[in-house]
Amino acid sequence: MSTKDYLEKDYYKVLGVSKTASKDEIKQSYRKLARENHPDANTDDPQAAERFKEISEAYNVLSDEKRRKEYDEARSLFGSGGYSPGGGNTGPGGFDMSDLFGTPGGTTRGGGGGERLSDLFGGLFGNRTRSGGATRSRRGSDVETETSLSFREAAEGATRSFQLSSDAACATCKGTGAKAGTAPRMCPKCSGTGHANQNLGGFSLSEPCDECRGRGLVVDDPCPTCSGSGRGKSTRTIQTRIPGGVHDGQKIRLKGKGAPGENGGPAGDLYVVVHVKEHAVFGRHGDNVTLTVPVTVPEAALGADVRVPTLGGFPVTVKVPPGTQNGRKLRVRGKGATRKDGTPGDMIVTFEVKVPQTLNGDAREALEKFRAATSDYDPRDGLEARAKGA
Repeated sequence: MSTKDYLEKDYYKVLGVSKTASKDEIKQSYRKLARENHPDANTDDPQAAERFKEISEAYNVLSDEKRRKEYDEARSLFGSGGYSPGGGNTGPGGFDMSDLFGTPGGTTRGGGGGERLSDLFGGLFGNRTRSGGATRSRRGSDVETETSLSFREAAEGATRSFQLSSDAACATCKGTGAKAGTAPRMCPKCSGTGHANQNLGGFSLSEPCDECRGRGLVVDDPCPTCSGSGRGKSTRTIQTRIPGGVHDGQKIRLKGKGAPGENGGPAGDLYVVVHVKEHAVFGRHGDNVTLTVPVTVPEAALGADVRVPTLGGFPVTVKVPPGTQNGRKLRVRGKGATRKDGTPGDMIVTFEVKVPQTLNGDAREALEKFRAATSDYDPRDGLEARAKGA
């Protein structure tokens, strides 16, 4: 199929799904349409075979995440007005599309030296270079590890070093899988695409080619180190920043920090499971740090200025309002955990009124006078009536 055909065909419309359809939606629609249009079920309809072929072709592209992305990008660039209505290769302003897609006699835009877009879209159109060889790239695998953080590190962020063991290109064959002095060849079964169609009666499914195991390459004389896989084990140490505000048990994704890709493919991602140690004094509620501060009865009744610790290590003075009840909360701005936007959360202080367990003579005498002076105040007034009403 030509590049022009790829750009002009709307595979989403063929399968009757939206451009944001999930893999499951695409698969369900494909199976339904494949059953309805299979040639064996439409022997009296000569167009059924062509419709079935078009449906299978659409599914082969949209069911593959990489090929779907390349298809979407290609249509976004040239799907609207990229070709003239008359079917030629002239784009807007008289620009020759053969320059982009490497048609005979075409050159790169602006002269020489640049890559043709046929090279850029190689993954979608068979992953072939201009010389006909297969250059299928492969994304590196994701890697998962874990780390422990103190309460303060989790709230404010910390830098950690990780020693990772993962797949990488074989050091002996440089990832080709072939023995020194030889080279892999394009898979004859899948023509370098890495995919093969399996007929399941009423429909067909696209699966990794069993001849090349999805690589698009066949190695006749395998590398003795990696046995032809092109992959080996790599151990490396990376240093990365754990963002502030993480919680115990949270899994964070560090894009591009996983295993290296193959044949120029992107690196995988690193997933770090975070374990946060408890703090003896502070707690967490979302992006806010919590702190319980004991106060005496006189401080609660008369009011006071008390010093309280902060997570950063610098105490602050907070005002206890007169008549403070047990459990009253007060907000200290900017002394909490780091939010996603980099700004600090707050510290929520809860006052806990503490009563001494033992009293000396002077304290007892003072409290007796206090009780006599406040004898007209009954905090339980109306309690029984409210209980009966409930």
